[in-house]
Amino acid sequence: MTRAAAARRLGPRTRLAIDVVGALGLVGTLVRYLSLSALAPVAVALGYGESPWPFLGAGAIAGAIGLALERIAARRPRRVGWREGSLVISLTWLLAAAYGGLPYVLAGVPGLDRPIDALFEGMSGFTTTGASLLLDFEALNHSMAMWRQLTQWLGGLGIIVLAFAILPRLHVGGRQLLESELPGPEINQLGDRVRQTVRRFWVLYVALTVLEAIALAVVGWTGLDDRMSPFDAIAHALTTIPTGGFSPESRSLEGFAAATHWVVIVFMFLAGMNFALLWGALLRGRIRALLRDDELQLYAVVLAAAAGLLVVELATEDLSGSDNPLRHGVFQAVALMTGTGFATVDFAGWPTLALMTIVALMFFGGAAGSTTGSVKLLRHVIVARSLKRELRLAVHPESVRAVRFNRSPVENDVVRAAIVFVLLYLGLFVAGTGIIALDASFDGPTLTALDAFSTAASTLGNVGPASGPAGPMASYESFSDVSTIVMSALMWLGRLEILPVLVLFTRTYWRR
Repeated sequence: MTRAAAARRLGPRTRLAIDVVGALGLVGTLVRYLSLSALAPVAVALGYGESPWPFLGAGAIAGAIGLALERIAARRPRRVGWREGSLVISLTWLLAAAYGGLPYVLAGVPGLDRPIDALFEGMSGFTTTGASLLLDFEALNHSMAMWRQLTQWLGGLGIIVLAFAILPRLHVGGRQLLESELPGPEINQLGDRVRQTVRRFWVLYVALTVLEAIALAVVGWTGLDDRMSPFDAIAHALTTIPTGGFSPESRSLEGFAAATHWVVIVFMFLAGMNFALLWGALLRGRIRALLRDDELQLYAVVLAAAAGLLVVELATEDLSGSDNPLRHGVFQAVALMTGTGFATVDFAGWPTLALMTIVALMFFGGAAGSTTGSVKLLRHVIVARSLKRELRLAVHPESVRAVRFNRSPVENDVVRAAIVFVLLYLGLFVAGTGIIALDASFDGPTLTALDAFSTAASTLGNVGPASGPAGPMASYESFSDVSTIVMSALMWLGRLEILPVLVLFTRTYWRR
């Protein structure tokens, strides 16, 4: 009797239990391999004469948990399909966030020594949000500061790696998931093999990181920015390409020179692009396909409009804190739209129009297939064109019109999925805003309506800084434990694009 036939003879609850156990085994494998990343900060610690034990301890704990989960499923049929993939992805990211926070607890880092606070910081790191509970970043030693940066770099391609590399092992083609997010000819440009696609994305990801680190180091070596040390160059490159925004400096990039700011602007913009199109343009010379991309065109238009508005606002109100409103306006527009979250100036005190522009940018994100979070521009394009089609059908009900992206028709299933995602996203944003505002009224900082809006939008969109007490030069330290948990959940939901997590809380998911 085959394994499939034997499985069919089992009861539905038994089959479900086997599937769940198999999923846990795969989660254990992923966590076990992830635990090896602790060796990187260990090397930094040894190089600077610092204690490596917090990282060795965190790696050992994560490795032991992963091994235990693997052993639980060792003698079970690993029948993990599409539905169980949601459990694997959601639980892996939750455990990754806990693992990211472990060194802070083991080292007793002030402000992060409680598990709930360490989980927030770890979640912010791996989801590339960039929100932090720390106030004195300079109090961190080199190895702990580099660990914060590394968590964002590891999480930057996380969704892409899980979709392309892990899901094929779950009997689901990673390409199938890619097509649901990136409909269009650019998928074919990367080839038919998912593993090959993953390698190319990683090559591009690593190459951009190395190039930025070199560019920032050159800025420091040439004297254009005396503050840019090799350590800072590597640290900021590790969090720019994943659009994370963690910085070893308490005031982000404010103290660095203009040359540094422009270098970071360029790489933030590149990180917000579709990696598939970027690969084709840089390595295959397909510039025309890149320039004709509907999503890239919207990316450029929205950035230009937002940057122009912020530059005018800074120039007329003299709010930039310097004599260069152009640089600050462009930098903040790119940083907030891509969800990187770096800051060159404290925009928390800007007037309402500028803050509303900043909050609006948090709902765009970059291109699908990038390291950015939020809604992503592809969905904006699809929803807008779907609305346009419905308006035309209202006037000409007998006409047949398809929603198109890059001149190709989009399947109705993709259109429906985009609309559902946007509605879920807005619903979570409203719920998160309400809970944060209500909790702050009892136990927390004083928030205006815009502060509550921006805080929820920033954490759900994996942006980082907000307005008010969570401004770019402040921290989330003043929020209560309830809000800290809610914001951690918003970061988790936003990074995994909601559905893989939400389906776990439905009754039908746990029924056979």
